[in-house]
Amino acid sequence: MIVIYHHNNQVHSIVDHKLNAVLPIIEKPILKALMHLASKNDNKILVWCRLDCKALLNLEGITNAFRTKNIMVSYGDGFYLPDAIGYVENSPFINVNTSVKYPTWKMHSAVGAIYSSTLIKFKNCIFSEDFEYDLNSIAKLGMPKGVFCYSEPKLLIKPLAPSAKRVGIFTLFRFVKQHYRTPWVFLLALNFSWHERKWPFLPLLLSLFYKRRHFKDSIPLESIHDDPVSTLPSIDVIIPTIGRSSYLHDVLMDLAKQTHLPHQVIIVEQNPDPESLSALDFIYSEVWPFKIDHHFIHQTGACNARNLALKQVVSEYVYLADDDNKFDGNLIERVLHQMLTFNLDVVSMSYLQKNEVETRKQPIQWATFGAGCSIMKAQYLKEVSFNMSLEFGYGEDVDFGMQLRNLGADVIYLPDISILHLKAPIGGFRSTFKQLWMDDPIQPKPAPTVMLNTIKNKTKWEVLGYKTQLCINYYFVQKVKNPLRYFKMFNKQWERSIYWANQLKRDNRT
Repeated sequence: MIVIYHHNNQVHSIVDHKLNAVLPIIEKPILKALMHLASKNDNKILVWCRLDCKALLNLEGITNAFRTKNIMVSYGDGFYLPDAIGYVENSPFINVNTSVKYPTWKMHSAVGAIYSSTLIKFKNCIFSEDFEYDLNSIAKLGMPKGVFCYSEPKLLIKPLAPSAKRVGIFTLFRFVKQHYRTPWVFLLALNFSWHERKWPFLPLLLSLFYKRRHFKDSIPLESIHDDPVSTLPSIDVIIPTIGRSSYLHDVLMDLAKQTHLPHQVIIVEQNPDPESLSALDFIYSEVWPFKIDHHFIHQTGACNARNLALKQVVSEYVYLADDDNKFDGNLIERVLHQMLTFNLDVVSMSYLQKNEVETRKQPIQWATFGAGCSIMKAQYLKEVSFNMSLEFGYGEDVDFGMQLRNLGADVIYLPDISILHLKAPIGGFRSTFKQLWMDDPIQPKPAPTVMLNTIKNKTKWEVLGYKTQLCINYYFVQKVKNPLRYFKMFNKQWERSIYWANQLKRDNRT
């Protein structure tokens, strides 16, 4: 481990902590010094530390943060970019929980670390003399290419006092121009003018002179240790089902062919008819190489069914499946092997329909969570559940993923492990659910379940940025074409959505 201590955006000293030796300073700019060290030291953790944080540096915490070589971590007393970045990015990586290891590309110069083999991949990128700007740039460019980026409080022995220091609006516009498509700078300006009554003509104009930064390389998932996986842990499978008995039978057949068999398969069968009987006779008439825990209920809803199933999990891992999946016989073995090899807590697998093509090439930090195609450590089930306020709506899987992230568990997408989503027809006896707002004379926009998920998990700026984008996109698919009349109508619909979202929150059907 090599640490660069810096002050006033310049290198102060360089220490190799393994050798307990002070190294010569070849480059004074911090990033240039890091790049030089990366070129001379293969397979090393490179650390940057602000001089006033030197006494708080937790070397053990840094070492423990690296489960794989493609990781980039940092921590500090506040983030470099202002919260208004949420106007143009609607992702789980913006609203950072700084009390846990949380996935985010928002980096800090106070303390951080990256593997030399990862950093050197960015050697051909054109950077500035602003170290913190470039840290955020590397993380923003690298995250979709396989860099796992985190805010990690354990890099320091104790947290720093919060700082309100942020860069100004000119730097924000420059960052958006260099890391997003050009239309986003105009959308950023529109958000400032609508929601803050600011008219950032000059920052917008100057940002147009900057070229977008690109990073075309990919960062492979590489383990720190070469220890082979000798034994695989136990795993349970949960499957909610309604009216798809033949498809469910095929899923059980695929599970029975697994090279690593599940300990038990927990099936929650739903039928709203209180006089009905189970349609899953094959559970009892056929012999299965695992235990089947069958629950037959008359309350419909995927959130309730999954929550009921999750309470029955007894194994170390759990596979959240759908009743219309199709997968290979080594699916579970491959996923668990990767999770153990790379110390992953939660993974979502490629979940495409027939004739769809997977375009991603390497594992990445995932912005959502697949409720029918994910495997996770069961230890988190004590503190997470599917939000019943989102039942019969949208976003329950997104919310579930946010709950996991706020516990310190990242969601990793594995594109090389695939499940075919058959997208089976809806079962014949599925019931329709009448939402509370169906008879409201002003129909809410967006759906209140979407709004609830948004205001629960997003920053204020993300919510307002989403409002702006929805207002623009919705205009082209609705009937009112007078812009002023439309804008007035949309604002009313938005307010009704907030009202009903708060009603759902108060009802708290969990």
